[in-house]
Amino acid sequence: MSGNTTGKMFKVTTFGSSHGTALGAIVDGCPAGLKLSRQDIQEELDRRRPGTSKITTPRSETDQVEILSGIFQGRTDGAPITAVVRNRDMKSSAYESLKNTPRPGHGDYTWKARYGHYDYRGGGRGSGRVTIGHVVGGAVAKKLLKTLNIKVLAYVTQVGNIKAKKTVFSEETVPGKSCVSGEEFNEFESIKKNVDQNPVRCPDLKAAAEMEDLILRLKEKGDSVGGIVETIVLNAPAGLGAPVFDKLDADIAKILMGIGSVKGVEIGAGFQSAELSGSMMNDEFLMARDKVKTKTNHAGGMLGGISNGMPIVTRIAVKPTPSISKTQKTVDLEKMQDTEIEIRGRHDPCICPRVTAVAESAVAIVVADHLIRGGFINPCQLSI
Repeated sequence: MSGNTTGKMFKVTTFGSSHGTALGAIVDGCPAGLKLSRQDIQEELDRRRPGTSKITTPRSETDQVEILSGIFQGRTDGAPITAVVRNRDMKSSAYESLKNTPRPGHGDYTWKARYGHYDYRGGGRGSGRVTIGHVVGGAVAKKLLKTLNIKVLAYVTQVGNIKAKKTVFSEETVPGKSCVSGEEFNEFESIKKNVDQNPVRCPDLKAAAEMEDLILRLKEKGDSVGGIVETIVLNAPAGLGAPVFDKLDADIAKILMGIGSVKGVEIGAGFQSAELSGSMMNDEFLMARDKVKTKTNHAGGMLGGISNGMPIVTRIAVKPTPSISKTQKTVDLEKMQDTEIEIRGRHDPCICPRVTAVAESAVAIVVADHLIRGGFINPCQLSI
C-alpha cells in the first residue's frame, strides 16, 4: 500500500487503522532546535478527538499521544519525530455483518476491489480516525510556522443550507474577499475565540446554534449532513511554491482532497471565478506600509502557483457522513446478489466540526514544507 507520505523536505508519514492497535505519524525533516513538547501535540489532538459533544460520535477515545523519538530536552533533535496514539474503545463486532456488504458512500467496495484482503473494521485504513496522523504532523508544522508568526485557522462556514454571515474576512460570506494586510487583521483572535467556544466550530455564533440544531434533528432521524470548512493562513511570505508541478495551491489542494469525505476544494474565489469578468477577478496591486499587497484577494493568496504575501484562503466541501442508520440498498459480494443493510456503530452526524483541526493541520504541513524548500527556514537547525 502506497500513498501514506506527504511532503518533500518536511515529510509526514501516517500509519494505523480505526480498530488496530494504534495510529500515529512519523515526521521527518523538522529542523533541530524547535521547542516542542508532548502537550503541543496533545492540544491539537484534543481538538479532533471524538466524544467531545452531542454532535460528535460517542466513541470514547482520549487520544493520549506518546512521543517515541525526535524530541530531546524539550526541543527537536533533527531525528524523525514519532508519535503514537493507542486505540482503546473499539467495538469491532458491529462490522462483522458488513464485511461482505459494502456500505453506500464508503470506500469498502473500492478498497476490496483494489486490495482484496483489507481491514474492514470501522473502515480500517480508510477511516477518518487515521487523520490523527495528519494532526500530529500539523502540530509540528504549526510550531514551525509560529517561529515566523504565521497563523493558521480553520472553521465551519456552512452546514447543510445554513451559512455563516460573519467569517474571518467579512460580515458577509463573500469568497475571496479579504483585508488589505493579513498581519494587520486585528479580529483574528476574537474570531478564533468564537470558533473555539462552540461545538460546531463556526465563527458566527448565531449561525452555529442553527447549525447545531440541524445536525441534532438529522441525527434523531438516523441521518447526517455535510458542509463547508474554510482555512486561512495569515502572514505567509511571498515566494512560497514553484511553477507547474510544485505549485503551492496545487499541493494544498491535493492534501485537502486527501482528507476523507472531501468532495471539492476551492482556492480564493474558487468556482465563483467562472462568473466574474477579468476586471472583477484581478486583484490590483498597491503599496501598504512599504509592502506589496493587493486590493482584493480573489486569488486566495497565490498567483502562478506561488504565494503573494496575502492571506491564503481555501475552502473544502465535506459530504454528509456516509454511516447512517437508515436502511440502505447494497450488494452481498459473497452471494453476488442485491441486499439491504442497516449500519450500526458510533458515527458523527456531521464531521465538519472535527475536520477543522485536520484541515488546519493539512494546510500547515504544506506551508511548512514549502518554507523549508524555499529557504525561509533552515532545513538543518533553527536559531537557538
